[in-house]
Parts: sequence; C-alpha cells; structure tokens
Amino acid sequence: VQLVESGGGLVQPGGSLRLSCAASGFTVSSYTMKWYRQAPGKERELVAAISSVGGRTNYPDSVKGRFTISRDNAKNTVYLQMNSLKPEDTAVYYCNWPNRNYWGQGTQVTVSS
Repeated sequence: VQLVESGGGLVQPGGSLRLSCAASGFTVSSYTMKWYRQAPGKERELVAAISSVGGRTNYPDSVKGRFTISRDNAKNTVYLQMNSLKPEDTAVYYCNWPNRNYWGQGTQVTVSS
C-alpha cells in the first residue's frame, strides 16, 4: 500500500493549488479518504473527507467554501483543490486512508507574498 502526494509549493495569498494523492494497493473509491494538514508547532488538523458511499464530502469551517476534495476512480487518485489560499493555510498536507491508518509522506504548501 502506498499513498503519494504531490502538487504542493509556494503560492501567493489568494492563489490556488491542487494536491494529488495517488494510491496503490487498494481502491480509493471503496473507502473514505481524508486530507490533513500540520503547521509548525500545531496539531495535525483534518481539512477534508470524502466518503465511499455517495462521495459525500465534509470540511471544517476553516476551509469550507475554499477547499474541495474529489477523486478520480480511473486514476485511483484523490485530489484537494485549494482556492483563495491564506497565509494560515501554510502547512504540510497529508493524504490519509483511515481504514488502515496509512499516511502519505506529505507535501509542503506555503502561502506567502
């Protein structure tokens, strides 16, 4: 089993990024998948979840309306589209398969002018 994130980088406030999480060893459409983030000195925070049944999504108030989680079943990949980014969104972002508690290696997102 492997989760490989990509798409992080440096972006100006108000900008956008799309993170990808390519999964292998299991089928993402069969399970709930989540994105977390962890800023320096802070606890890891859930930022998005997508369910296997119906593709229902869930977000905390801090990112609701700005972040969108989705998946491409053909590519076995989960995405996190992040718009209207703020400096407080700066963190390492992790993809998570909660069923077996697998984590990706993380991708750095830095929002700064």
